Amino acid sequence: MSDSNEKRDKGVALAKKILEGSPRGTRLPKKFGKYTVEHLFGDVWQGEEMSLEERSLITCTMLVALNREAEQRIHFVGAKNLGVPRDKIEGMITQAAHYAGWPVAASAFRVLAEVWPEDEA
Repeated sequence: MSDSNEKRDKGVALAKKILEGSPRGTRLPKKFGKYTVEHLFGDVWQGEEMSLEERSLITCTMLVALNREAEQRIHFVGAKNLGVPRDKIEGMITQAAHYAGWPVAASAFRVLAEVWPEDEA
């Protein structure tokens, strides 16, 4: 199997695991979708330096700091799928509030409540 096919297969499997049950985003152009699957999920997310859970929490943190609500909806569900506890996401948002701003944290808590209600924690 070629390196590209292997990365694609690994990327597709990981993306399905992480993104299962998350809201559908905008359909990506074919070439950008290929980069996303093969490079981001097939290579970057596969690194051995950090666990998937750590990568997920870091991704969520950056999305909170950048106030990217649409992507938070996807990656908060992904964190849940990977077994990141809800209270860890809440702690991350509280930490981010002190560095990225109170309004982005308030928005992130609203998004978290939408996609991961407390009664499901």
